[in-house]
Amino acid sequence: MTRQPDAPRHVVASGADADTVVRRLAREGWTVREGFALPSSTWDVTTERLVLHGRIGDRDTLQLAVLAAARGAGIVAVCDVDSATGRALVDDLSRLGTVQLGPGNQNAAPADAGDALAELVPEQRALLDRLAAGDTIAAAAAAEFLSLRTANRRIAEARALFGVRTTREAVLAYLRQRRTGD
Repeated sequence: MTRQPDAPRHVVASGADADTVVRRLAREGWTVREGFALPSSTWDVTTERLVLHGRIGDRDTLQLAVLAAARGAGIVAVCDVDSATGRALVDDLSRLGTVQLGPGNQNAAPADAGDALAELVPEQRALLDRLAAGDTIAAAAAAEFLSLRTANRRIAEARALFGVRTTREAVLAYLRQRRTGD
């Protein structure tokens, strides 16, 4: 499996910071659009290399931004991370992957570069925990209310993070790193 690069997810404090990030992403080949409504009718927009940007001031805009990110679009959101809306935005986007705070490369959840365990999203951790307990992928998916396809995709991403070929090796690597982290 070739792992596609994560779409950028930035939460910044000001419009000037957003402009800085947007210009940098445009130079890197991303298509930039203002607003968080997706123009495409297809669900997965990762191949379009699309970045949506704007100000998040209410729950409706927050939901649009998170939905766009879940569909594969990059996000540059102007929002106060200390507000309730900002905390909800960072929390929801963090479930999808790494979130950058500010125009630089400051991660929302600082992680050790060599620590694949810190890179796992909560769904992957839950699936790996269930697999470690002896569940099949199908049983783990059902218990976590995920489709089998999504569960297989999350496990494949975990295998890529750990640099292993099999699911069993991924579970063992997960358990080994979890023990050393405790």
